[in-house]
This record gives sequence, C-alpha cells and structure tokens, in this order.
Amino acid sequence: METLTVPKGGTPPVIESRSELLAAVEALKAGAGPIAIDAERASGYRYSARAYLIQIFRRGGGLHLLDPIALGEAPELNQLNDLLSSEESVIHASSQDLDCLREIGLDPKILFDTELGARIAGCERVGLGALCENLLGLQIAKEHSAVDWSYRPLKQEWLDYAALDVAVLLDIRDEVEKLLSDTGKLEWAKEEFNNSLKITPPRVKREPWRRVSGMHQIKSRFELALVREIWTARDKVARDLDIAPGRLLSDAVIIELVQKKPQSFEELLELKVVRERIRHDYQKSELKTWWKILSGGYEIDQSHWPEMRARGDGVPP
Repeated sequence: METLTVPKGGTPPVIESRSELLAAVEALKAGAGPIAIDAERASGYRYSARAYLIQIFRRGGGLHLLDPIALGEAPELNQLNDLLSSEESVIHASSQDLDCLREIGLDPKILFDTELGARIAGCERVGLGALCENLLGLQIAKEHSAVDWSYRPLKQEWLDYAALDVAVLLDIRDEVEKLLSDTGKLEWAKEEFNNSLKITPPRVKREPWRRVSGMHQIKSRFELALVREIWTARDKVARDLDIAPGRLLSDAVIIELVQKKPQSFEELLELKVVRERIRHDYQKSELKTWWKILSGGYEIDQSHWPEMRARGDGVPP
C-alpha cells in the first residue's frame, strides 16, 4: 500500500496576506466541483476553539493553506465565503469544524460530510486515515493530529500533514457517495448532511465544575464548594490567557488541593502533586491565585455549599 507523506502536487506555502488570499480565491473559482475544507485547532493547548489553519482544495483550483490569525478580518474572506456558499463543501466530521469556520466568516451552505456519510453507508471504521486505506488504498500519516496548531511558525511536517487531509478528501467523498448510492442511502445521507448545518452549539451545562475528573473522591459538601471555587477561578484565568484549563491546572491537582487542604502557601508548595505537576512558568505564575481561592474557600458559609447530588440539566416542566 502506497504511503503519502506530502500531497502529490506538493505542500503550498501558507497564505498570510490579503493579496495571497485573493489569488487563492480566484484560483478556486477557476476550479470545478466540490470544495474540500478542513480546519486545525489547538485543542488541549488553548481555551478557545478557534481555527489556527484552514486547508482548502478543489480540483482545478489548487490546494491552499490559510493562516486565519495572520489574515484577521481580511475582506477577501467574504469572497471565499461567497464561493463556499454556492458550492458543495466536503468536510470530514463537520461537527468539529463548522463552528470555528463560521467564527472566521466561512459558512458552508451545501455539505457532504465524509465521516457521517461513511457511517451511514455502514463502514466499520470512519476515521480519515481508515477511509483513505479502505477506499483509496493509500496510507497517510496521522501523527501530527494533536499538535499545538497555535504555534508559530508552523513546522513543515505539520503543514504536510494538514495539506494531505484535504488532498485526499474529494476522492474519499466520491467513494463514499458510491457506497451510499449502491446501498440506497444517498438521499438519507443528504438529509443528514443538511441537518448537520442546522445543529446549534450544545447548551452550557449547569454546574460544569462537577465534571472535574476524580469527583468520586470528594466526600463532603465543603469539599465540593472548594472544587467549585477553584474550577471557576481556573476557567476564568484560562479564558483570559487562552490556555486549555487542564494545562494551566490539572483536575488531579484540584482534587489533591481539596483533599489535602493546605493551611499555608508554603504547605501548598510542598504537596507532591504540586511539585510533580506544576512545572512550567505559566503554571507556577498562578500558584498564588489558586492559594488565594482555596484559602478563601475555607471561609465559605455552609449555606453556600453545593448539594452532593447535581441538579438536573433538563428543562423544567
């Protein structure tokens, strides 16, 4: 089986200017057929779910890598959106990308989701790599899927990986469409693709702090109150710094702080979990913040302690 490490036409340079973006839009307009699009986020590294790289490919229109951070609110993005709005957009697992695409002004109106289509067609493995192997007889490298896409400059091997994702996507789309047609499921799939475009972001859960890993170790309402206070502070700091909350302060550290209940900042620093898991400067710089929140939590009146059981998230009758 052939292994691809770069697109057959090579990996293009990243587009960072309005003039380069305009040229890409004109090239895409000159192409024909569906447009493959993908987005890379910095999940696990950043608080936000914004896109840090956009990949686009169209037969006859070339393959293009866009840096949405450098481009900002470039008006040429409106021209790209006009094109996407009038043509079929091919996205793999669109539920992961639609929100961040819309955030930068790209709002597809006609969708073919290769992951969803493959699932409907009955494929056992629907990941992009698996579909590439099973439908195209090609292997593509996937080892860079979890890298920090907010890093600049982006490494060449990361760009090669990202470009490959869209370089094979249209061929996968065609094979998935054949499977759907052969099984009489194409119209059903099209309805589901259209429904995917209408899905709104999930409602924010009530008391999200209860989802901290290790909550089964918390045995009292007082400790629940401490978890709530630290989680809330962590979420605010992480949002302000645009750092993934778990990278700033792991759930394991939160649980340990609550269970050990250090009585001074010095005691907090001596905790094994703090010494082992707080290693980076951006983590160490917030230690006094966590101590302030924790020590303040010791004084919370019992009437403000949460119940042991979470309140439901359902809509009241």
